[in-house]
Parts: sequence; C-alpha cells; structure tokens
Amino acid sequence: MMFHITEECVTCGTCLSSCPINAIKEGEPFVISDRCNDCGTCAEVCPVEAIVKV
Repeated sequence: MMFHITEECVTCGTCLSSCPINAIKEGEPFVISDRCNDCGTCAEVCPVEAIVKV
C-alpha cells in the first residue's frame, strides 16, 4: 500500500513536518513511494483529509 496526496491539499505543510522518515516532497507535496513505510502519520495529521491510502 501507499499514500497519495489529492488535489484537496492546501499545502499547509503539516504532513511534511510530521512524516518520521521524510517521505513527502516539499513544494506541491507528494509521497516519495521508495521512502514511504506506510505508517499513515501523514494521513492522520492532514487537516483537510487530502491524503488517502491507495
């Protein structure tokens, strides 16, 4: 499984600062699949629920 940041993202940066392994790219954020360990922290902290498991 992996996480995907949808177009609902408001680029607040909450997921960036909460990811324990820096698997989210800054700017227009996206999950770096090679780094993601599927912990789900990013989805849990997203204030607009823009991160979904795919």
